Amino acid sequence: MPHKEKNSSTNEKKLKQAPLTAPENAENKANKQQPPNMPKGGSPKKILGFGRNFGIIVIVLMLVVFGYEAIVQNKSDVVEVSMADVAGQIKNGTVDTITIKGSDVSVKQTDGKKVLTQKEPESSLSETLAQYGVTPDILSKTKIVVENQSGFGYWALALLPVLLPIIFIALLVIMLTRQMKGGNAQAMNFGQSRARVTDPSDKNSRVMFADVAGCREAKHELEEVVDFLQHPKKFIDIGAQIPKGVLLTGAPGTGKTLLARAVAGEAGVPFFHLSGSEFVEMFVGVGASRVRDLFRMAKKAAPSIVFIDEIDAVGRSRGTGVGGGNDEREQTLNQILVEMDGFEQNNKVIVMAATNRADVLDSALLRPGRFDRQVVLELPDRRDRLAILEIHAKKKPLATDAQLSVVAERTPGFSGADLYSLMNEAAIFAARKNKKQVDQTDLLSSIEKVMIGTERQSHLMSVKEKEITAYHEAGHALLASLLPYADPVHKVSIVSRGNAGGYTLKLPLEERKLQSKKEFLDDIVVSLGGYAAEEIILDDVTTGPSNDLQVSTNLARAMVTRFGMSDAIGPIALESSSGKVMFGAGVSGEEYSQNMASTIDNEISKIMNESLLKARDLLKTNRNILDAIAKKLIEVENLEQAEYEKIIVEHGVELKKLAI
Repeated sequence: MPHKEKNSSTNEKKLKQAPLTAPENAENKANKQQPPNMPKGGSPKKILGFGRNFGIIVIVLMLVVFGYEAIVQNKSDVVEVSMADVAGQIKNGTVDTITIKGSDVSVKQTDGKKVLTQKEPESSLSETLAQYGVTPDILSKTKIVVENQSGFGYWALALLPVLLPIIFIALLVIMLTRQMKGGNAQAMNFGQSRARVTDPSDKNSRVMFADVAGCREAKHELEEVVDFLQHPKKFIDIGAQIPKGVLLTGAPGTGKTLLARAVAGEAGVPFFHLSGSEFVEMFVGVGASRVRDLFRMAKKAAPSIVFIDEIDAVGRSRGTGVGGGNDEREQTLNQILVEMDGFEQNNKVIVMAATNRADVLDSALLRPGRFDRQVVLELPDRRDRLAILEIHAKKKPLATDAQLSVVAERTPGFSGADLYSLMNEAAIFAARKNKKQVDQTDLLSSIEKVMIGTERQSHLMSVKEKEITAYHEAGHALLASLLPYADPVHKVSIVSRGNAGGYTLKLPLEERKLQSKKEFLDDIVVSLGGYAAEEIILDDVTTGPSNDLQVSTNLARAMVTRFGMSDAIGPIALESSSGKVMFGAGVSGEEYSQNMASTIDNEISKIMNESLLKARDLLKTNRNILDAIAKKLIEVENLEQAEYEKIIVEHGVELKKLAI
């Protein structure tokens, strides 16, 4: 039953990340307009065109065949008789009209029935009937109509059986020829850049600095780039050169892409945007060709900005032995290096790139003259979080009780992505309850959902499990209140969320970048509070503290191997935060002896055991407070900060004040 640890960089909390003020994928409006004087990047071809056209032709031909067969079928429905029968009917006076069309003779009887017969093409009807005893006098009593065989229908019925196969073959040949030409065109466009271009005149997709909250230092760095693009003359006259490349680094979701768009929006220049992975194809040389085409387009549209997102996809260090000397990724990187180094002086093209793995980039990319300026984007502090929340709240009607300052206070370590998700979840909660406004309850509920997970309403705990969970979380909360260097408790809950059966929300009184050994040790004691409480109450332990043990053990290992907080080992860094980099992934490398490894294990075990002993002693000494918190949790399931502090103050525990 894990509890929520501090959201600080040293605690290595991994939170979901996204853009600073809006999801970056929401920034990518479909089909950005290009400036009219800008060459269009190679757009993907419709590879299903041939199959679709071929299907249409087949359907049309089938309809023609069916129509032809229907006409022939209607014609064959007329009863055919011999000429002798027709002669007999004429003699009997039962024939009303005779229609002659070539050799076809259609006879309409007085009762309305029609019959069909044939005559010899060389002979007339009167000559043929005379052979059967029909005299001219008898024949004169019958109406005879002669029709000439002409018109479209006649020729269509005559020529269609011959022309239909010829037309089908001709259309098939034409389509195959066009498909081959299209394939050649695709092959020619395969090496063209696929950059998405944002037109500076497109107000719908333009981003300004006002749309990006926080990142004050990063904005200040990038204002020079904007000034150079808008007023290059004052830099050129004094002999100054703006950096050709600006590398934005930081945790995922801190607004790197958004800031790059804001630079283009403020400067009012075209913005070429694509990902590093879009350069790489299975064929060697395609990526390099796309790089050349991209920079050709940017130079033609100068002043402009080229932005390569996730540049580590192609910019990793060379010489790893993966793929050999002709590796496509390395060829693409080489071309990027050549293009950036080959810029003409003051050509007004700025290359910006973003990555959260700057440590794996090739050193040639980071040398002066290429990406020689690095802008680091950090997680927002409380003031920046409030500004970000205000931006996200513009399109959301807030109730009068909604306090964004409280939300900003409760979300240390949140990125812009987390804050965007928080506000969106709050709006969803309000809509789900048919509310017209988002109130404070929705905002606080969304914090818990983003931090921990969705409430599992279908998970019903037994009375015994509920009691164990209550004492477990009460152990965490009580130790956090008793220990001098632990953060104060803001909420305790035994409602299941995500993978947690319950949680204790602790938040610092003030945000800090540095943490001391005493703070780490108190954090470990608090983490073991649930384990110690279960031992005291049950005289046994459950699987609930499994996550607590993982978090506290990792923190103890970091103290020993990274932060030099072990008396036995001293100020030695034995492990790095990310380990070695091999094949693009972090691999922990042990560059110490087996004796040192044994010492590390002993120190970690010593920290954990001493912390557990301290947790047991404090909980046993304050058993009455532990019981009071647990009973209240069983009754109400959720304890907010005010309710919790009321319980502990009644039992003589002093509330924590701002750290000295």
